[in-house]
Amino acid sequence: MQVDLTKLNYRFKTKPLLIGGKAKEFYGVRVAGKDIDLVVTKEDYENLTKMYPDNLEDLYGDLGVKIHGFEIWKTICSFTYDELSFGAFEKENLKIASLEKLLFLAALGMHKEKYHKDLELIVKKIFEIRYKK
Repeated sequence: MQVDLTKLNYRFKTKPLLIGGKAKEFYGVRVAGKDIDLVVTKEDYENLTKMYPDNLEDLYGDLGVKIHGFEIWKTICSFTYDELSFGAFEKENLKIASLEKLLFLAALGMHKEKYHKDLELIVKKIFEIRYKK
């Protein structure tokens, strides 16, 4: 799985954290949609807002930048990069949120059908990994 960050024309100070569908696809949970969801540090977020001031989002207090098929968030449900990146799988240019953190994020959104289904799929994948013979 490749995530091409060059479209952003920005050099991250800290590797961004991949969440959402692409992260779930990495673990074999499900196929990703078209967008790429990232969580970044406060410093990287502030730099991106200066580069893309016309592409800012505010989703219930979570601040982000949407550009070139990326949704780049400072927080998710007020949880920061440092909180969500614990246990992440490290790649060359980014980190991938752990299955446990993806489970946590899906649980936070489980009032929506899409996230409830993701919750079930992630639990199934965890059981497959833990109990494989």
